[in-house]
This record gives sequence, structure tokens and C-alpha cells, in this order.
Amino acid sequence: MRAEQFVERIRAMGITTLAGVPDSTLKPFCDYINREGKTFFHHYVPANEGAAVGMAIGSYLATGKAACVYMQNSGIGNAVNPITSLANGKVYGIPMLMVIGWRGEPGSKDEPQHKFMGDITGQILDVLEIPYAIIGKETAQDELDAMFVKARDRISGNRQFAFVVKRDFFDQVDLGEYCNGYSLVREDAVKEIISMVGVEDVLVSTTGKISREVYEQSDAIKGQHAQDFLTVGGMGHASMIALGIAKEMPHKKVYCLDGDGAVFMHMGSLAFIARQNPGNLIHICLNNEAHESVGGMPTGSAGLEYAEVAKACGYPQSHTVWDLRQLREVLERVRQENVLSFIEVKTAIRSRSDLGRPKEEAVENKNHFMKYHGIPVE
Repeated sequence: MRAEQFVERIRAMGITTLAGVPDSTLKPFCDYINREGKTFFHHYVPANEGAAVGMAIGSYLATGKAACVYMQNSGIGNAVNPITSLANGKVYGIPMLMVIGWRGEPGSKDEPQHKFMGDITGQILDVLEIPYAIIGKETAQDELDAMFVKARDRISGNRQFAFVVKRDFFDQVDLGEYCNGYSLVREDAVKEIISMVGVEDVLVSTTGKISREVYEQSDAIKGQHAQDFLTVGGMGHASMIALGIAKEMPHKKVYCLDGDGAVFMHMGSLAFIARQNPGNLIHICLNNEAHESVGGMPTGSAGLEYAEVAKACGYPQSHTVWDLRQLREVLERVRQENVLSFIEVKTAIRSRSDLGRPKEEAVENKNHFMKYHGIPVE
């Protein structure tokens, strides 16, 4: 189905507000509402999925109309609290339509971080008391019509309903790519960082294309990636993982390669890290102002100066760089010091079409990482 046809059905329900976090499964849907839906929807891309549910609640309270919340199924984890403690019928009874991209669908090939959530997506919705319909290319028009009737009934009763969307449901339509005006290629920045990471140092990378680039460039430059921890899931938590390592290994430099969307998702971590003030942590935010790994939609914080936020949160050192020369100079300086540092690197939205993925299982990478750094693995 073309995204605009599906969106028109949502609009016909009287929904005028959409809020969510982009997902690659929902890319045609996200692209359409971001580029074409602004004339008839209020559209928001908040920090995380729980925040999107909060906006939907607020929108309903102010208008009496249900809102639509979209997300990848991994984002249900962020949304559970406001759904159970606020929106559920036993509390405030807030109607809501949910559109959920189904990563890790059983029987399909997908990344390891999606496998478990893919298996239990339906079970979680059952526990949350949210009826759902699974839609894919095999879904007939009359079946979809019946599903929307059920969705209307649930929403009219101040309840929630979810569409769980398979990867083959939406027709792929190229609406053009979002650009941010920066020229530094992120993978070139990753190469520069890896070349400066010492053999005893630790590198933690956030989920998505950043970890894929770290994996390939570490192998190319150092001949191994065992000293790197690839945070292949858990968007927004790489910095806290890096903090945990930095506090337990004060004798090692710990580099955290983060993304702007990931930092935005759990920005409170900046204040906590600054309060802990580990002098051996170098926190690097590769900022392309987009959720590139899941389709390239602009983040809800595009234009935000992350280095200034880190400074305001209490990071002793905060830097912004736009090219490799500046990055090299800043890295040379901070790695010689014992001061918590934040480096914002402005990068273009660009990656190789042949960018690979880790070949090992996630648990293998964990074991290799721990053994490299001298930690016993049972």
C-alpha cells in the first residue's frame, strides 16, 4: 500500500496529531508525513517513544481527539510507563492509535537486537491490553477496512489500538533525501577517532550505522575490533554503558561514539555523567541532525548545539568541530588530559551503500571485548 493511502485512512478517523520516533520499516510512512502531511497534521518527532505517548495524551486532553503514535517495536519499551500508568482504561482512559514497525518478525532475517523483541511484540501488547492487527503485503483491502473499523470502536471507547506493520506493507517511494548542509563524512570522522584510540583504550559505539562503521574501520585500521563494545540495540544508552566502564576502569581511556538522536533520546544522562565526572571518558557526539539509521528523518532537535548542552550540564570540556583537522587537534589535546570531555562533530547524512554488519553473534562480540580487556568470561 502507498503510504498516503494509509495516512488518509488515519485522517478519516478524525486524527490530526501524529507523534513518534522514526523506524526503517515505517520509512515510507515517516517520509510522507514529514514531507507531505504537514498541511493536515500536527507532526512531532520527540525525544523518545514515551514522550510521544505523552504528547498524544496532551493533545487529546486539549482537543478531545485521539492522536496517532508511531514507533519501531523496540520503542514499546520506552512507551510502557505512560501507557500503563496514564493512558490505560483503569487510569485516565486515553484513546490512541499506534502504528508499530515490526522488526525481528519471527521467520525473517534481521539484526540480533530485534530478535527477542520481535518474538514478544504481540505478547507485550496483550499484556498492555492493546488489541492489534498485523498488516503486510498480503493484507487485502476489505481486511484493512475491518481493522480500521475495530480501531475506531476501540478509540471511541477511550482505549488504544495498534497496527503492527510488516516490512513489506508499504510501497517504497523515493521522496528525496533530507540534507543538513554539513560536509564531513561521518565514516571519515570514525576513522580518525579509531586511529587515535590506543591499544589499551576502550571504545563504546551507539546502535545503528555508527557501530557498523566502527566495526569495519577497526578491522581495517587495527586488524581487530575486540577492544570495541558495539551497542547494537538500546538506543540512547551507550553513554551510560561507557560511564559504567569508565568508573570501573579508571586506568583506561574510554571513548563513547554517540549519535545526536541517541543523545537526544535520553539527554538526562548528560547531567548524570557530568555529575560523576570521570576524567577518563571522552564523549563524542556524531551529529548529522537525522535518524539516519532508520530512514533519515530529521530529529526533533535538529539545529540544537549539543556541545552547549553538555557544557550547561557540567562537562568540564566541550568542543564543536566541523572538519578532520579540528577533530584531530581536539582529540590530540583531550587524550593527553584527565578531564571529562564532550566533542560534537557536525557530519553529513551519508554512508556507503556497501556498509557491512558485524559477522559475529552479539554474545561473541561481548566475550571478545571482555577477554581483550582482561575480564574473565564464564
